[in-house]
Amino acid sequence: MHCYVAKERLPGEIRAALTPATGETLVKLGLEVTAENNLGSSSDYADEAYEKAGVKMTGDHAGNLTGADLVLGVRKPSPETIADLKPGAVLMSHLDPFNEPELVKQLATAGISAISLEMVPRTTLAQKMDVLSSQMNLAGYSAVIQAAARIRKSLPMMMTPAGTISPCRVFVIGVGVAGLQAIATAKRLGARVEAFDTRPVVEEQVRSLGAKFVKIDLGETGQTDQGYAKELTPEQLQMQRDGMAKVCAMSDIVITTAKLFGRKAPIVVTKDMVAGMQLGSVIVDLAVEGGGNVEGSKLDEEVITDNGVIIMGERCMEAAVSYHATQVFAANLSALIEHFWDDEAKVMKIDLEDEIMQGCLITHGGKVVHERFQDLN
Repeated sequence: MHCYVAKERLPGEIRAALTPATGETLVKLGLEVTAENNLGSSSDYADEAYEKAGVKMTGDHAGNLTGADLVLGVRKPSPETIADLKPGAVLMSHLDPFNEPELVKQLATAGISAISLEMVPRTTLAQKMDVLSSQMNLAGYSAVIQAAARIRKSLPMMMTPAGTISPCRVFVIGVGVAGLQAIATAKRLGARVEAFDTRPVVEEQVRSLGAKFVKIDLGETGQTDQGYAKELTPEQLQMQRDGMAKVCAMSDIVITTAKLFGRKAPIVVTKDMVAGMQLGSVIVDLAVEGGGNVEGSKLDEEVITDNGVIIMGERCMEAAVSYHATQVFAANLSALIEHFWDDEAKVMKIDLEDEIMQGCLITHGGKVVHERFQDLN
């Protein structure tokens, strides 16, 4: 079985779907692994390291793409890439199926077995295959580091002969994987940290990290069976904004991580809330690619408001630590392949009875097979 991994074509995307370590693992399974020249160079993985692991490096992108049985990627493929894949090939990458119906239809028509990495079930068994968790963990860390580098204040309290420097106040909105790592990182840097989430169940986790949980009575809330916060009503959203406005006004750094799986991210920080913040404060919108949590944030841009608040809207905050982002992303893919590997036939099985495969396989055998996208057939 021939596996091909190409460099990402999206401008600014420097992560890769393979490392020398995972390449060695896949070669030992029995895969013939080929990667495009300079695959990991932007993340400090040298071609020589891949070759030492048994990966063949190539400059023939088109030829290897056309002949591959298994194609690994980070970002969703272009229509041109899909057209070059052979029928029956397995594609593993982000696909954004909720927002890309035409892409899903094209994959089905082309006869591709397409695995959407963001659809891997969030179960104990699939934990080591969960790219969303591995990447958001690093995004939460990077958000704090990038904000700390941008703000013109030190984060920890300092006792100096010239007086006491007060600690920065950091407010984290959304206590999922990214939020928890942001809290932990900000605390390690000495900041005073507060956090809010619509799910009261996470209060204990916030407190265990040494942060204060901001309580806002929103009435009945909860989480989905996948662990995501349930969508709030317009009335609940307004109550949330009113309660958070005072905290934002006192904060030096605000990090928003509120995402709704398969839907547009909710606006949780309005222009009025931003207008009430201090000159030089920094907001990091980690949901900007999904529509944004902050009114006025712009994808891949830094916005400075009229009152001097800095809004950071980087698409992929984890790319700032792309060496480790690539490491864990590639490990997630390797674990997924190993789980479905048939050691006798030396192929990756498409097991339609497996719970993990049912959760992430979008197209197979010329049709859309995932139950949530049946209307695309």
